[in-house]
Parts: sequence; structure tokens; C-alpha cells
Amino acid sequence: MRVCFENVSKTYRGGVQALNIVNLEISTGMFGLIGPNGAGKTTLLRILATLLRPGQGRVTVDGFDVSDPQQKWAVKQILGYLPQELGPYPGLTVTEFLDYIATLKNLHHPLVRAEAVDRVIQLAGLRGVAYQRIRTLSGGMKRRVGIAQALLGTPKLLLVDEPTSGLDPEERVRFRALLARLAADCVVILSTHIVEDVANTCHDLAVLHLGQIRYRGSPQSLIHRAAGQAWEVEIPIGSTPPADWRIVSQIQSDDHLNLRVNGPQPNDDARPVTPTLEEAYLALMNRENAGQ
Repeated sequence: MRVCFENVSKTYRGGVQALNIVNLEISTGMFGLIGPNGAGKTTLLRILATLLRPGQGRVTVDGFDVSDPQQKWAVKQILGYLPQELGPYPGLTVTEFLDYIATLKNLHHPLVRAEAVDRVIQLAGLRGVAYQRIRTLSGGMKRRVGIAQALLGTPKLLLVDEPTSGLDPEERVRFRALLARLAADCVVILSTHIVEDVANTCHDLAVLHLGQIRYRGSPQSLIHRAAGQAWEVEIPIGSTPPADWRIVSQIQSDDHLNLRVNGPQPNDDARPVTPTLEEAYLALMNRENAGQ
């Protein structure tokens, strides 16, 4: 499986440029696409899902052009897509909804369709709620219904857009584990602004900012690039840190605050620490926003 973006740009009506000359190649496993809200991540996924045409450039999946009226049907046959807002029919049960989606995916034989629905219910961990109406489910279970519908037809390419947004910590961990298992059998592209989701699942990633790829490589390489940009500082409780410190986190102990600070060394007492992936991402964003 090979996904390729070649000089892809997209500008919406009103002159809003969502993508600006994007070149990107994705081939195996689980791939992370991270960036702030409005970076162009959803536009990139919608183009790959054949729902939008690029303004310029070309996107191919295993050599098939996603914008070509003839070739994009070959892409749809191997594609699963979980959009940021799925909007399933709330009055249907989980099984009824998945049966309906399976029909839309050309699984018309009743036995074949029933087997496919049963398979994705099992994969997504929905057995216990298979006959509940969707409106009665928790947010986490609704996201599982979303991933189940995306898995119908056994896709070779799975696109998931902000899959853990709004989930509680336990559901986020479960959902990440599910995606990691699925990546053993297909290419999964995980688009998110939650860096922790990528840190715990992906060995390859790209950072998208203002419609352009600003970094492409492994999480470890991005962390290495941020060396010297993460610090620990202790300050007395009740004192106010300087306004120009980029504070990532703070933990209070009995008599002081322990701060994690991103950027140049904040003071002479600051201790260098190994950046987390989130801190490395913030360091990259700080450089981009500063025009470096």
C-alpha cells in the first residue's frame, strides 16, 4: 500500500488556503498527522477519501488517482473513513446502522452482510451494545460504532479524523489500542491535534501547519531536534514566573512549584530534561510561529 501526495494545494471560496504544495508519501503501519486546529488536516483526509478534489496536484493510492472519476472507485473499494463528525442515525440500533452502511458498501448478499457486520462488531468491542439504539450510547461507544462502520469491507487504508476528541482518558487508551491492533493489517492514518495519541501509537508522523508539511519523520527524530528546549525549574509557591516563559506544565509540592518550560534556558537554576513528543511539537510550532 502506497499513498502519495504530489504538489497538492487546496483553496476554498473566499481565498482560504487549506493546503499549500503538500508532498507526502505514506506506505506502512500507523501514520500520525498532527497539527493545530485549522492546519488543513481534515481537508487532506477528505481529499484522500475522494470527497474533495485538490485545487492542484495529484493524490494516488496504489497508483489510482483519487480525483479521476474512473479510478477513484478502485480507491473506495479499499478505503475506510471515520470523519470527525460521523452523525449516525440515533434511532437505529448498532446492528441496524452497520447493516445499512454495509449495504451502501455493496455488501448486498444477506449472509455476507451479516457476517461482515458481526465481524466489525467483534473487532470494535461492541458485542455488549449491538442491539442498543445509538442515541443511548456513551461518546466512547459512539466512536467505536464509527470505527466499526469504517472497517466494513476490510479496508486496506483506514482514515481516522480526531478519533479521541471528547473521550475520557480510559476510552482514549482503549481506542488507541484498537487502532494499533488494526494497523497490523492495514495502513492507518491518524489525524489529530492530541500529540499524546500519536506518541503512544505511531512510528512515523508529519506535522501540518498552515497547510504545509513542516516536519516528516519519526517521533524520536522530532524529540532529538528539540534537545535543549525543555527545562525543569523550581520556584517558590506564591511567586509568579516571568511572562515570557513558555510553561508546559506545573506540579505543586509542599513548598514550591515544579515547572516544565519550553524554549531557551529560562534561568541559571533550570535543569535540562529530555523533551516529550508534545514538548518537541510545541518547540517546532514556536519556531514556525516566530518565522524561523
